[in-house]
Amino acid sequence: MKLFRNIEIKRFFLCILSVCLLFGVAVQAVCWFQTGSFSPAMLLLTLLLTVAVFTVCYCYFQKQNQLMEEAVEKIQDFLDGDTDARIVCDEEGELYRLFHSVNTLASVLNAHASNELREKEFLKNTISDISHQLKTPLATLNIYNGLLMDEATEHSEIQEFASLSEQELDRIESLVQNLLKLTRLDAGSVRMEKSQENVAEMMKDLELHFSYRAKQEQKQLLLSGPEETALFCDRDWMLEAVSNIVKNAFDHTSSGDTIQVNWRQFPSLVQIVVKDTGCGIHPEDLHHIFKRFYRSCFSKDTKGVGLGLPLAKSVIEAHDGTIEVDSVLRQGTTFTINLLIPTKL
Repeated sequence: MKLFRNIEIKRFFLCILSVCLLFGVAVQAVCWFQTGSFSPAMLLLTLLLTVAVFTVCYCYFQKQNQLMEEAVEKIQDFLDGDTDARIVCDEEGELYRLFHSVNTLASVLNAHASNELREKEFLKNTISDISHQLKTPLATLNIYNGLLMDEATEHSEIQEFASLSEQELDRIESLVQNLLKLTRLDAGSVRMEKSQENVAEMMKDLELHFSYRAKQEQKQLLLSGPEETALFCDRDWMLEAVSNIVKNAFDHTSSGDTIQVNWRQFPSLVQIVVKDTGCGIHPEDLHHIFKRFYRSCFSKDTKGVGLGLPLAKSVIEAHDGTIEVDSVLRQGTTFTINLLIPTKL
């Protein structure tokens, strides 16, 4: 029976059986010494006593087991998302004290979750408001900067400063956009619209996006992978993630370097690899590159704002994927993205 799967309960009943057996033997021994014969009546009473003790103990443990099963069921309901699930504990006893503590823990967890949700929502709204407030002055500054460049065609110094100003404005705009995307992901307000997408077609869009920069910086962007590879993902967000990794590769390579984007499909996952022949990452930085706003003391990069890789990691993890990095200083860096193929049930 299910109750006797518990080894401790099984030992308990074996102990009761042993005690009752010894009691019966002792009673019959006393009867033998006093009357010279065994007593069937005493044997019957001993058997009845044994059955009664067994029945009472079994009913008790059966009730306790039922209470525990109901408690486990309620806990599982809570873990499955029913935040109102609670264990009934309206009686006295140590077991009910345990149930009360579990209910208290559930209430505390609900309170923490609610506070965290409010904090994330507040952060999302605050940064969203700041971002929208910044867009207007940024657009105005870009217009003024463009007018300044147009009017200063004969002044090389002013042209140079205006060009540098435009680069900094672009960095601020990129920072604002990435901050807004990260806070939306953190707050859980982003819903991934996943569908079957062709990886080769996605990578061709990526190549088109970076082709002008590759030509300007005299770098090679190479793509390779099977044309039929399919990935279940949100196309826009996945392109955002891979684009940030490729952009990071462009930021840390020099003229003549190569950036490779390879993809392949395994039985259980799709793998996308971004590899460059750039300056590499210092070993002390490898464990920190996915931290927000992290800037290495070994890097001479002045283009990034420290949000591209964290954003890529958040998007990939939102697709139940993983991202790994391997780098050799002054030889290059490899980012490996592994995305599971959903199992068909």
